[in-house]
Amino acid sequence: MQEIAIEHIVQQLAGIREHALQQRQRLTQPPKLPSRKVLAKCVEGLAAALFPNRLGDSDIQPHAINFYVGTTLDKALRELQQQIRLELAFKAAGTPASEFNEQAHALTFTFAEQLPAARLQLDTDLEAAYQGDPAADSVDEILVSYPGILALIHYRLAHVLHRLGLTITARLITEIAHSQTGIDIHPGARIGDYFFIDHGTGVVIGETAIIGNHVRLYQAVTLGAKNFPKDANGHLVKKFERHPILEDYVVVYAGATILGRITIGKHSIIGGNVWVTCSVPANSHLTQAHSDAKPIPAAA
Repeated sequence: MQEIAIEHIVQQLAGIREHALQQRQRLTQPPKLPSRKVLAKCVEGLAAALFPNRLGDSDIQPHAINFYVGTTLDKALRELQQQIRLELAFKAAGTPASEFNEQAHALTFTFAEQLPAARLQLDTDLEAAYQGDPAADSVDEILVSYPGILALIHYRLAHVLHRLGLTITARLITEIAHSQTGIDIHPGARIGDYFFIDHGTGVVIGETAIIGNHVRLYQAVTLGAKNFPKDANGHLVKKFERHPILEDYVVVYAGATILGRITIGKHSIIGGNVWVTCSVPANSHLTQAHSDAKPIPAAA
Protein backbone atom coordinates (compact mmCIF):
# COMPACT_ATOMS: atom_id res chain seq x y z
CA MET A 1 0.00 0.00 0.00
CA GLN A 2 1.40 3.35 -1.03
CA GLU A 3 2.17 5.72 1.83
CA ILE A 4 0.76 9.24 1.82
CA ALA A 5 3.55 11.67 0.99
CA ILE A 6 3.02 13.94 4.00
CA GLU A 7 6.37 15.71 3.71
CA HIS A 8 5.79 16.49 0.04
CA ILE A 9 2.32 17.91 0.80
CA VAL A 10 3.77 19.99 3.66
CA GLN A 11 6.33 21.50 1.30
CA GLN A 12 3.69 22.30 -1.31
CA LEU A 13 1.51 23.97 1.29
CA ALA A 14 4.50 25.95 2.55
CA GLY A 15 5.15 27.29 -0.93
CA ILE A 16 1.52 28.29 -1.42
CA ARG A 17 1.43 29.91 2.01
CA GLU A 18 4.60 31.93 1.42
CA HIS A 19 3.29 33.12 -1.94
CA ALA A 20 0.03 34.26 -0.35
CA LEU A 21 1.87 36.07 2.46
CA GLN A 22 4.15 37.75 -0.06
CA GLN A 23 1.14 39.02 -2.01
CA ARG A 24 -0.26 40.50 1.22
CA GLN A 25 3.20 41.88 2.12
CA ARG A 26 3.30 39.83 5.32
CA LEU A 27 6.07 37.38 4.53
CA THR A 28 8.27 38.31 7.49
CA GLN A 29 6.74 37.24 10.80
CA PRO A 30 3.06 37.52 9.83
CA PRO A 31 1.13 38.94 12.82
CA LYS A 32 -1.40 36.76 14.59
CA LEU A 33 -5.11 37.46 14.28
CA PRO A 34 -7.61 37.35 17.14
CA SER A 35 -8.69 33.79 17.90
CA ARG A 36 -12.26 32.78 17.12
CA LYS A 37 -12.03 30.05 19.76
CA VAL A 38 -10.87 32.45 22.47
CA LEU A 39 -13.48 35.05 21.51
CA ALA A 40 -16.21 32.42 21.79
CA LYS A 41 -15.16 31.87 25.40
CA CYS A 42 -15.02 35.64 25.97
CA VAL A 43 -18.59 36.09 24.76
CA GLU A 44 -19.74 33.15 26.86
CA GLY A 45 -18.21 34.80 29.91
CA LEU A 46 -19.61 38.24 29.07
CA ALA A 47 -23.08 36.77 28.53
CA ALA A 48 -22.83 34.99 31.87
CA ALA A 49 -21.86 38.25 33.55
CA LEU A 50 -24.80 40.06 31.95
CA PHE A 51 -27.31 37.31 32.80
CA PRO A 52 -25.75 35.32 35.66
CA ASN A 53 -28.98 33.68 36.83
CA ARG A 54 -29.76 32.18 33.42
CA LEU A 55 -26.51 32.03 31.43
CA GLY A 56 -24.08 31.65 34.33
CA ASP A 57 -23.13 28.56 36.32
CA SER A 58 -26.16 26.62 37.49
CA ASP A 59 -24.95 26.32 41.10
CA ILE A 60 -24.52 30.04 41.87
CA GLN A 61 -25.89 30.92 45.29
CA PRO A 62 -27.94 34.14 45.59
CA HIS A 63 -25.51 35.72 48.04
CA ALA A 64 -22.57 35.06 45.68
CA ILE A 65 -23.97 36.46 42.42
CA ASN A 66 -22.04 39.73 42.51
CA PHE A 67 -18.80 37.89 43.30
CA TYR A 68 -19.48 35.51 40.40
CA VAL A 69 -20.22 38.38 38.03
CA GLY A 70 -17.05 40.19 39.08
CA THR A 71 -14.72 37.21 38.65
CA THR A 72 -16.36 36.09 35.40
CA LEU A 73 -16.24 39.58 33.97
CA ASP A 74 -12.61 40.07 34.99
CA LYS A 75 -11.56 36.85 33.25
CA ALA A 76 -13.55 37.59 30.08
CA LEU A 77 -12.22 41.15 29.81
CA ARG A 78 -8.62 40.05 30.32
CA GLU A 79 -8.99 37.53 27.50
CA LEU A 80 -10.73 40.12 25.32
CA GLN A 81 -7.92 42.62 25.93
CA GLN A 82 -5.40 40.14 24.56
CA GLN A 83 -7.49 39.66 21.42
CA ILE A 84 -7.80 43.43 20.99
CA ARG A 85 -4.02 43.72 21.29
CA LEU A 86 -3.63 41.17 18.49
CA GLU A 87 -5.98 43.11 16.22
CA LEU A 88 -4.15 46.36 16.84
CA ALA A 89 -0.83 44.71 16.01
CA PHE A 90 -2.26 43.07 12.90
CA LYS A 91 -3.48 46.40 11.56
CA ALA A 92 -0.11 48.04 12.27
CA ALA A 93 2.03 45.54 10.39
CA GLY A 94 5.61 45.43 11.60
CA THR A 95 4.89 46.64 15.14
CA PRO A 96 5.02 43.96 17.86
CA ALA A 97 1.83 43.30 19.81
CA SER A 98 3.59 44.24 23.06
CA GLU A 99 3.59 47.86 21.88
CA PHE A 100 -0.20 48.00 22.12
CA ASN A 101 -0.72 47.00 25.76
CA GLU A 102 -1.86 50.44 26.91
CA GLN A 103 -4.11 51.06 23.91
CA ALA A 104 -5.70 47.61 24.25
CA HIS A 105 -6.32 48.25 27.94
CA ALA A 106 -7.94 51.62 27.23
CA LEU A 107 -10.22 50.13 24.57
CA THR A 108 -11.19 47.25 26.86
CA PHE A 109 -11.97 49.76 29.62
CA THR A 110 -14.22 51.75 27.27
CA PHE A 111 -15.95 48.56 26.12
CA ALA A 112 -16.54 47.40 29.71
CA GLU A 113 -18.15 50.70 30.67
CA GLN A 114 -20.80 50.15 27.99
CA LEU A 115 -21.84 46.69 29.20
CA PRO A 116 -24.69 47.99 31.43
CA ALA A 117 -26.19 49.82 28.44
CA ALA A 118 -25.89 46.65 26.35
CA ARG A 119 -27.71 44.69 29.07
CA LEU A 120 -30.54 47.25 29.09
CA GLN A 121 -30.87 47.03 25.31
CA LEU A 122 -30.96 43.25 25.45
CA ASP A 123 -33.74 43.49 28.04
CA THR A 124 -35.81 45.40 25.48
CA ASP A 125 -35.07 42.71 22.88
CA LEU A 126 -36.25 40.03 25.31
CA GLU A 127 -39.43 41.97 26.00
CA ALA A 128 -40.08 42.36 22.27
CA ALA A 129 -39.65 38.62 21.76
CA TYR A 130 -42.00 37.80 24.63
CA GLN A 131 -44.66 40.23 23.43
CA GLY A 132 -44.23 39.20 19.80
CA ASP A 133 -44.31 35.42 20.06
CA PRO A 134 -47.49 33.73 21.35
CA ALA A 135 -45.52 30.50 21.77
CA ALA A 136 -43.20 32.05 24.39
CA ASP A 137 -44.12 31.12 27.95
CA SER A 138 -41.59 33.38 29.66
CA VAL A 139 -38.71 35.78 29.10
CA ASP A 140 -36.43 33.22 30.75
CA GLU A 141 -37.34 30.62 28.13
CA ILE A 142 -36.52 33.10 25.38
CA LEU A 143 -33.17 34.01 26.90
CA VAL A 144 -31.92 30.45 27.17
CA SER A 145 -33.38 28.96 23.99
CA TYR A 146 -34.20 31.47 21.21
CA PRO A 147 -31.58 31.73 18.43
CA GLY A 148 -32.57 35.33 17.73
CA ILE A 149 -31.59 36.36 21.25
CA LEU A 150 -28.31 34.45 21.05
CA ALA A 151 -27.50 36.30 17.83
CA LEU A 152 -28.45 39.64 19.41
CA ILE A 153 -26.26 39.06 22.47
CA HIS A 154 -23.32 38.57 20.13
CA TYR A 155 -24.35 41.51 17.94
CA ARG A 156 -24.88 43.99 20.82
CA LEU A 157 -21.41 43.22 22.20
CA ALA A 158 -19.78 43.19 18.77
CA HIS A 159 -21.39 46.50 17.78
CA VAL A 160 -19.72 48.24 20.72
CA LEU A 161 -16.36 46.87 19.58
CA HIS A 162 -17.06 47.85 15.98
CA ARG A 163 -17.74 51.44 17.03
CA LEU A 164 -14.38 51.41 18.80
CA GLY A 165 -12.70 50.52 15.50
CA LEU A 166 -12.12 46.86 16.39
CA THR A 167 -13.69 45.58 13.21
CA ILE A 168 -11.97 42.18 13.05
CA THR A 169 -12.78 41.21 16.63
CA ALA A 170 -16.35 42.42 16.16
CA ARG A 171 -16.82 40.47 12.93
CA LEU A 172 -15.47 37.28 14.45
CA ILE A 173 -17.96 37.56 17.31
CA THR A 174 -20.98 37.98 15.04
CA GLU A 175 -19.74 35.16 12.81
CA ILE A 176 -19.65 32.87 15.85
CA ALA A 177 -23.37 33.53 16.27
CA HIS A 178 -23.91 33.18 12.52
CA SER A 179 -22.46 29.67 12.56
CA GLN A 180 -24.60 28.72 15.58
CA THR A 181 -27.91 30.26 14.54
CA GLY A 182 -27.88 30.89 10.79
CA ILE A 183 -28.49 34.59 11.54
CA ASP A 184 -25.96 36.90 9.86
CA ILE A 185 -25.85 40.37 11.44
CA HIS A 186 -22.93 42.58 10.47
CA PRO A 187 -21.56 44.30 13.60
CA GLY A 188 -21.60 47.65 11.79
CA ALA A 189 -25.39 47.63 11.40
CA ARG A 190 -27.28 50.06 13.65
CA ILE A 191 -30.21 48.44 15.44
CA GLY A 192 -32.60 50.16 17.83
CA ASP A 193 -34.39 48.89 20.93
CA TYR A 194 -37.09 46.20 21.14
CA PHE A 195 -35.76 44.26 18.15
CA PHE A 196 -37.13 40.77 17.54
CA ILE A 197 -35.98 38.14 15.05
CA ASP A 198 -38.53 35.32 15.04
CA HIS A 199 -37.22 31.86 14.07
CA GLY A 200 -34.24 33.58 12.49
CA THR A 201 -32.61 31.07 10.15
CA GLY A 202 -31.35 32.76 7.01
CA VAL A 203 -31.72 36.38 8.20
CA VAL A 204 -29.06 38.68 6.71
CA ILE A 205 -28.51 42.26 7.93
CA GLY A 206 -25.84 44.20 6.05
CA GLU A 207 -23.10 46.47 7.36
CA THR A 208 -24.79 49.84 6.79
CA ALA A 209 -28.38 48.82 7.56
CA ILE A 210 -30.26 51.02 10.04
CA ILE A 211 -33.12 49.50 12.01
CA GLY A 212 -35.37 51.57 14.24
CA ASN A 213 -37.20 50.63 17.43
CA HIS A 214 -39.85 47.92 17.74
CA VAL A 215 -38.91 46.24 14.44
CA ARG A 216 -39.66 42.55 13.84
CA LEU A 217 -38.08 40.28 11.23
CA TYR A 218 -38.96 36.70 10.37
CA GLN A 219 -36.76 33.96 8.95
CA ALA A 220 -34.88 34.33 5.66
CA VAL A 221 -35.24 38.13 5.49
CA THR A 222 -32.41 39.91 3.67
CA LEU A 223 -31.50 43.54 4.22
CA GLY A 224 -28.86 43.73 1.52
CA ALA A 225 -27.12 45.85 -1.08
CA LYS A 226 -28.62 46.27 -4.53
CA ASN A 227 -25.41 46.58 -6.50
CA PHE A 228 -21.66 46.74 -6.04
CA PRO A 229 -20.05 49.68 -7.87
CA LYS A 230 -16.40 49.52 -8.89
CA ASP A 231 -13.72 52.21 -9.02
CA ALA A 232 -11.61 53.20 -12.04
CA ASN A 233 -9.32 50.21 -11.43
CA GLY A 234 -12.17 47.73 -11.38
CA HIS A 235 -12.08 47.20 -7.60
CA LEU A 236 -15.21 47.12 -5.49
CA VAL A 237 -16.01 50.42 -3.78
CA LYS A 238 -16.24 49.81 -0.04
CA LYS A 239 -17.60 51.59 3.03
CA PHE A 240 -20.54 53.46 1.55
CA GLU A 241 -24.18 53.41 2.63
CA ARG A 242 -25.75 50.63 0.60
CA HIS A 243 -28.24 48.83 2.86
CA PRO A 244 -31.87 49.63 3.80
CA ILE A 245 -33.27 51.81 6.55
CA LEU A 246 -36.21 50.33 8.47
CA GLU A 247 -38.07 52.89 10.55
CA ASP A 248 -39.89 52.19 13.81
CA TYR A 249 -42.56 49.47 14.08
CA VAL A 250 -41.77 47.86 10.72
CA VAL A 251 -42.60 44.15 10.31
CA VAL A 252 -40.91 42.08 7.59
CA TYR A 253 -42.24 38.58 7.00
CA ALA A 254 -40.38 35.44 5.95
CA GLY A 255 -38.33 35.43 2.79
CA ALA A 256 -38.65 39.13 2.00
CA THR A 257 -35.67 40.76 0.29
CA ILE A 258 -35.07 44.50 0.74
CA LEU A 259 -32.15 45.87 -1.23
CA GLY A 260 -30.29 49.15 -1.52
CA ARG A 261 -30.23 52.39 0.44
CA ILE A 262 -33.99 52.71 0.60
CA THR A 263 -36.32 53.54 3.47
CA ILE A 264 -39.22 51.47 4.72
CA GLY A 265 -41.49 53.95 6.50
CA LYS A 266 -42.85 53.61 10.02
CA HIS A 267 -45.56 51.03 10.76
CA SER A 268 -45.11 49.39 7.35
CA ILE A 269 -45.63 45.66 6.77
CA ILE A 270 -43.59 43.82 4.15
CA GLY A 271 -45.15 40.49 3.20
CA GLY A 272 -43.42 37.18 2.72
CA ASN A 273 -41.16 36.65 -0.31
CA VAL A 274 -41.60 40.26 -1.49
CA TRP A 275 -38.70 41.87 -3.38
CA VAL A 276 -38.33 45.59 -2.50
CA THR A 277 -35.88 47.96 -4.19
CA CYS A 278 -37.69 51.33 -3.81
CA SER A 279 -38.49 53.33 -0.69
CA VAL A 280 -42.06 53.11 0.58
CA PRO A 281 -43.89 55.60 2.82
CA ALA A 282 -45.12 55.04 6.35
CA ASN A 283 -48.06 52.68 6.94
CA SER A 284 -47.45 50.77 3.70
CA HIS A 285 -48.55 47.16 3.18
CA LEU A 286 -46.65 45.24 0.51
CA THR A 287 -47.56 41.68 -0.46
CA GLN A 288 -47.04 39.50 -3.51
CA ALA A 289 -50.71 39.87 -4.42
CA HIS A 290 -51.01 43.64 -4.16
CA SER A 291 -49.58 46.81 -2.71
CA ASP A 292 -51.28 49.82 -1.17
CA ALA A 293 -48.02 51.77 -1.16
CA LYS A 294 -46.79 54.22 -3.73
CA PRO A 295 -43.02 53.72 -4.10
CA ILE A 296 -40.93 56.80 -3.41
CA PRO A 297 -38.63 57.55 -6.39
CA ALA A 298 -34.92 57.41 -5.70
CA ALA A 299 -33.21 60.76 -5.33
CA ALA A 300 -31.64 62.09 -8.53
